[in-house]
Amino acid sequence: GPRGVGKTTTARILAKCLNCETGITITPCNKCSICNEITSGSSMDVQEIDAASHTGVDNVRDIIEKVAYTPIKARYKVYIIDEAHMLSKAAFNALLKTLEEPPLHVKFIFATTEPNKIIPTIISRCQRFDFKRVENVDIVSHLEELLKKEKINYSKQALSIIAREAHGSVRDSLSILDHIVSFSTGDVNEDAIT
Repeated sequence: GPRGVGKTTTARILAKCLNCETGITITPCNKCSICNEITSGSSMDVQEIDAASHTGVDNVRDIIEKVAYTPIKARYKVYIIDEAHMLSKAAFNALLKTLEEPPLHVKFIFATTEPNKIIPTIISRCQRFDFKRVENVDIVSHLEELLKKEKINYSKQALSIIAREAHGSVRDSLSILDHIVSFSTGDVNEDAIT
């Protein structure tokens, strides 16, 4: 899916669903130690790997060596490979055998903005979920909720402008909002945007 629409966040939520101390669930508790570790990024069993900076075969071999070991604390080891399309063809080929017959305690999640760059032999071994840009009305609603929690005054028109400029990316809308709040008098309105 496009950038900023929640692919990696969804991967983290899925890791929680698989590993929550309450059991495998569609609604993780977000209170247990495993959920908290995944949220904070400190879980030894849930690894996020940025494929843009770990593109080579050596990086994949490191993963392959580690999958043999059982999880330290969680039910499953989860490898979230972000920007997966950046892995080299050789790296994908090195990972292929592990994806064909993964250990029962290991799950792989690939997140990418360019699925067409992932080799077909990998795609054929994955469940694929396509994310789409977030609707402006949903972005506005999300920004309203945040601004209410932060007790910042806003106008709906300003939030509509931010949502339009974000082009369906929640992350971009938050960046725009952050800039406006930082450089304005505190209120988020049309004057603060211009």
